[in-house]
Amino acid sequence: MHKPGEVVLGGLFEVHYTSLFPEITYSSEPKQPTCEGFDTLGFRDAMTMAFTIEEINKNPNLLPNVTLGYSLYDNCGALVIGFRGALSLASGQEERFSLQENCSGAPPILAIVGDSYSTFSIAIANVLGLFKIPIVSYFATCSCLSDRQQFPSFFRTIPSDAFQVNAVIQILKHFGWTWVGLLVTDDDYGFYVAQAFQSALSKNGGACLAYVEVLPWDSKPVELKRIVTLIKISKARVVIVFLVASSLDKQHSLLLKKCRVVQQNVTGRQWIASEAWASAAVLQIPRFIPYLGGTLGIAIRRGEIPGLRDYLLKIHPDENDNYETNLVRQFWEHTFQCKFNQADLEEDRKPVCTGDEDIEQVETELLDVSNLRPEYNVYKAVYALAYALDEMLQCEPGKGPFVEQTCAALQSLEPWQLLHYLQKVNFTTPFGDEVSFDENGDALPIYDVMNWMWLPDGGTEIQNVGEVKKSAFRGEELILYENKIFWNFESKQPPQSVCSENCPPGTRMARKKGQPVCCFDCVPCSDGKISNESNARECFSCPEDFWSSPQRDHCLPKETEFLSYQEPLGICLTTTSLLGTFMCAVVLGIFIYHRRTPVVRANNSELSFLLLVSLKLCFLCSLLFIGQPRLWTCQLRHAAFGISFVLCVSCILVKTMVVLAVFKASKPGGGASLKWFGPTQQRGTVFALTCVQAAVCTVWIVSASPMPQKNTQYHNDKIVYECDVGSVFGFAVLLSYIGLLAFISFMLAFLARNLPDNFNEAKFITFSMLIFCAVWVAFVPAYINSPGKYADAVEVFAILASSFGLLVALFGPKCYVILLKPERNTKKAIMGRATTKS
Repeated sequence: MHKPGEVVLGGLFEVHYTSLFPEITYSSEPKQPTCEGFDTLGFRDAMTMAFTIEEINKNPNLLPNVTLGYSLYDNCGALVIGFRGALSLASGQEERFSLQENCSGAPPILAIVGDSYSTFSIAIANVLGLFKIPIVSYFATCSCLSDRQQFPSFFRTIPSDAFQVNAVIQILKHFGWTWVGLLVTDDDYGFYVAQAFQSALSKNGGACLAYVEVLPWDSKPVELKRIVTLIKISKARVVIVFLVASSLDKQHSLLLKKCRVVQQNVTGRQWIASEAWASAAVLQIPRFIPYLGGTLGIAIRRGEIPGLRDYLLKIHPDENDNYETNLVRQFWEHTFQCKFNQADLEEDRKPVCTGDEDIEQVETELLDVSNLRPEYNVYKAVYALAYALDEMLQCEPGKGPFVEQTCAALQSLEPWQLLHYLQKVNFTTPFGDEVSFDENGDALPIYDVMNWMWLPDGGTEIQNVGEVKKSAFRGEELILYENKIFWNFESKQPPQSVCSENCPPGTRMARKKGQPVCCFDCVPCSDGKISNESNARECFSCPEDFWSSPQRDHCLPKETEFLSYQEPLGICLTTTSLLGTFMCAVVLGIFIYHRRTPVVRANNSELSFLLLVSLKLCFLCSLLFIGQPRLWTCQLRHAAFGISFVLCVSCILVKTMVVLAVFKASKPGGGASLKWFGPTQQRGTVFALTCVQAAVCTVWIVSASPMPQKNTQYHNDKIVYECDVGSVFGFAVLLSYIGLLAFISFMLAFLARNLPDNFNEAKFITFSMLIFCAVWVAFVPAYINSPGKYADAVEVFAILASSFGLLVALFGPKCYVILLKPERNTKKAIMGRATTKS
């Protein structure tokens, strides 16, 4: 179909969907292929372009004083025919276009709208791109056409498969479908779709392909049966099918495959349709609805074109010009099932076409303009070219974009000049959609989400349940109206389609070897780690003072452990410490009360009183080891312990030395030794020995002070509060000094063990020092090998045991005499015992 104009636009449409090629022979003239199978929708696409150009010519604000024409070709569903049509448009035909004598003037066409097939568009754009002829497709979706290096002049008003793939992936994510099957056609379209799906899934994650199957173009029952069987046995409940529009009406395509689905009773599958068949009427028959009902599909954006129906109603065959109205005559014959050619009447036995038939009285898809989708893209494509041409013709001389700032002239327009302006087109359709092209020639993508609803009367209704689009500011956006979606399942809910069930919180996904990432095992998180969401890829560690719950789904504060006053062990030690303190106080009271008695006076009462006070301090210092460690308790506990025991052992040491001195003074010539052990010297010695330990403690605290610390080495799930000694050397010096004094006291007392009875306190000192040394020798390995609070308990036990040993060994016999044997607490008795002993 042709219409002359000052500027002519070409168009490639599928008005016939099949073609017959004669056998090639060299004995006769070559015959042209025959186009068959009239496609009313393809014819409506072509008429939409004619209508749009007529509308533009009537618009005084767009291309004023310029008349657009068109030259439309039918590709007949065959690449060779479509390619030949494109070359004819680009090169022109002598009988239709006459050039000036100097071969100058505008080219036959300035741009082409089409083709509808990706494979056809690839071939055409490869060639015409060399001549920079703009091609604006309304239906070719292959993402490969976005390659600007290979297709520098290709544009389209339909989203590419890359966006269609992303739209489907967004739907999969929305419903949590991670294990899906993919069926594609055996052509460039299917190849690039499969490639795009695998690439997008590897980048975005979240879903995997259970299988990818190529649907053969030829009828292959064995192959088709294998594919349908795979669909039936697979765990993937969602099947995505990408098909080209032409395969819907062919016996070897989706229709046959769906018949196989019917034959094998493949139900319980959620079908996801590509835009080519999301609204295909050929599949909306009662036989298929039990299997295809509930299908979700991506459909081309529906638009409204005011005035198109009135234009289509004016279509009428013109018998005077058979060439110009050839396609219209064929449409008329197809619609009214009649023939204009008298010669064909006898063969087909059809009535004669009069040309006066009323098109409104017959059921035809041509007039159904309520669901304009490819037509809307044709409409936008023609307007994009018109706006680009209008912008080009409004160029001011000297301000143009070409060499030396020149502009294009109407009389010598070149396609490459239009290409420059087409890249910058930006306008809004009457329907409210913005049209512009990115650097790859792709328009701003938008799709409608369709759903096949099964009606009570057995029919179907394809309803719009959302949209997916991409904007310059918010990126890709999916909007779904879930309350409108019909699910073809008993539950009336979205199905589950996963390779492995979701991992609950507290576990992580562990990929199965040799299988896709969607197939995994759920492995519980290890101790101290949690996952608080489903399908966590990793477990993360709890903060330092927290530990994982038994379910491993949240963190709990760690249990704290220290020698507490509330636990039984702490209560026992505290009670024992207070008991020892009370006993010291009682003994001290007894000694004070009986301070003038011979037993008290004979055993150096002043040192005895000081020794009882130091023992009381020893009992009390054990309380510093109980309770949660604080800085002051950590610093004070060892200092108090060290100084108290040095004071105690110093008193014992001085008492032992006094015993030896007194015994030596009782011998002839030994009285001079007593002058070194008078009360002043005794007090001075005890004070000096104690000051040494106080100095050790001071240096220790100043240089490396003991500090409270949280220890997690003993138990990962507990915080053990303990005192870090700060300096092990300082602690060792403190213990060594006590041990040295105790050892000296023990040796001196051991040497004086056989003195007369009135001096027999040395025996008790020997026994007490033996207990003391035994306790603290056993303490060292027990302390080192006791964890946490038990180290404190061992040290408290050693303090209490040694303190009780000293108290009982040194003061037990004296209290026995004072309280139970008062007759022996006399000077005569003591002297008498001494005489008898002598």
